[in-house]
Amino acid sequence: MIKLDIISDPICPWCYIGKTHLDRALEANPDHPFEIEWHPFQLNPDMPDGGMDRREYLETKFGGKENAVRVYSQIAEAAEASGLKIDFEAMKVTPNTIDAHRLIHWAGLEGRQTAVVSRLFKAYFEEGLDIGDRTVLLDIAEGVGLDRAMVETLLRGDADVDDIRTRDTHARERGVAVIADGRVVELGHHNALLAEGGLYANFWHRQMSGFDISASHRVRITADRLASIPLFHGVE
Repeated sequence: MIKLDIISDPICPWCYIGKTHLDRALEANPDHPFEIEWHPFQLNPDMPDGGMDRREYLETKFGGKENAVRVYSQIAEAAEASGLKIDFEAMKVTPNTIDAHRLIHWAGLEGRQTAVVSRLFKAYFEEGLDIGDRTVLLDIAEGVGLDRAMVETLLRGDADVDDIRTRDTHARERGVAVIADGRVVELGHHNALLAEGGLYANFWHRQMSGFDISASHRVRITADRLASIPLFHGVE
């Protein structure tokens, strides 16, 4: 078997979209040699334990409502093209994901890691559940066959918190590898790669600026449609 090590966060929309494409590729090739292992990465390692209001978070992260709308128009388009139905209206909270990553780690010990990751993504993006809420996590654990009482006991304590944070830090320190045509063409950390102005910088700026939702014929997510979602009220 060939191990695929995937570093992701279950509240990262691009991770969900990428996982969807990977799932389909693996399903189309049932005799594939790959074994997947999921590793922790927190988009927001300093997020308060109880999470943060979703709208406030997005406007703070992207520098205001207009920028948040531009970024999420691109995410919405990519999700739709992938066949995903992200329920933006249902997503009220951006959670702290430390406990979700602990659950993913414990699920890996029981051979149910990918099942938990899949359920976390669906719970957050399609059902609008707060995956920082321990009751939600316990329901997910029980739903994939983990011992609910054992997971509850573990969540009450600080088991593996330091390990998850150490692994998260290690992932950040490793930097980013940009692959094109099957080879690594750029390697470094975020700020340095932005300064180089190469493929990584181009992708980053596209992601952060989004598309022109009023003019680009390529975008199927219209301003009217976005405006129907509370987060995007006032979009014109």
